[in-house]
Amino acid sequence: MVSLTTFRNIALSFPEATEAPHFEKNSFRVKGKIFATCDEKNNRACLKLSEINQDLFSLADNSAVYAVNNKWGKQGWTMVELSKVSKRLFNSALTAAYCEVAPAELAALVKQA
Repeated sequence: MVSLTTFRNIALSFPEATEAPHFEKNSFRVKGKIFATCDEKNNRACLKLSEINQDLFSLADNSAVYAVNNKWGKQGWTMVELSKVSKRLFNSALTAAYCEVAPAELAALVKQA
């Protein structure tokens, strides 16, 4: 299980990551691009993953990690049930989401850590 505080702390630990409102949710961005949103009401995250990473993380636990059920899901947007996902899996998925949208030089800093 991942708390909302843990989600926020991990997301904001990435280089140049910021938090901003996005409709009724909070979004986490790098250079203005969203890599994750937080739906506090439903205790869920939505991450921007590559299609390959979406498949891999879903295979690890498809009850906790699954594609959004519409055209956004086909673009890599992936739901994560925070009450079901392990912290280790979530950390890896959130890192992949950040690296998916971050400029190469910022993604490299995270990949090296």
